[in-house]
Amino acid sequence: MRRPHPTLTPQELAIMKELWALDEATVRDIFERLRRVRPIAYTTVLTMMKVLEQKGYVRKTLVDRAHVYKPSRPRQQVVGAMVRDFVERVFDGASRPLLVHLVKDTRLTDKQRAAILRLIDEAEP
Repeated sequence: MRRPHPTLTPQELAIMKELWALDEATVRDIFERLRRVRPIAYTTVLTMMKVLEQKGYVRKTLVDRAHVYKPSRPRQQVVGAMVRDFVERVFDGASRPLLVHLVKDTRLTDKQRAAILRLIDEAEP
């Protein structure tokens, strides 16, 4: 059997975003928030929460006959790992081509482009 990939799928990330926003939630809480945006089945959310628990992204406790889920990793740590994984897979580990792509992106405003360049300047030793 194939080992699950540690990076979040788009559906797992959507659930984690809701969980980070709430800090703790039941499957019903997450389901209600997600279905405002798109159709989704309660059982799908339940299954995805179990997968996230198996991957180590959430932990659950039993409170008044309901499982309450909490993130086990902070958002910044997870997003950072996803970005590193993306850079590794798409740009062979080199972040410069990603930055060049972002700066040259025609959808960016001049203000956004300047902010990226300023962040690069501030990060250089």
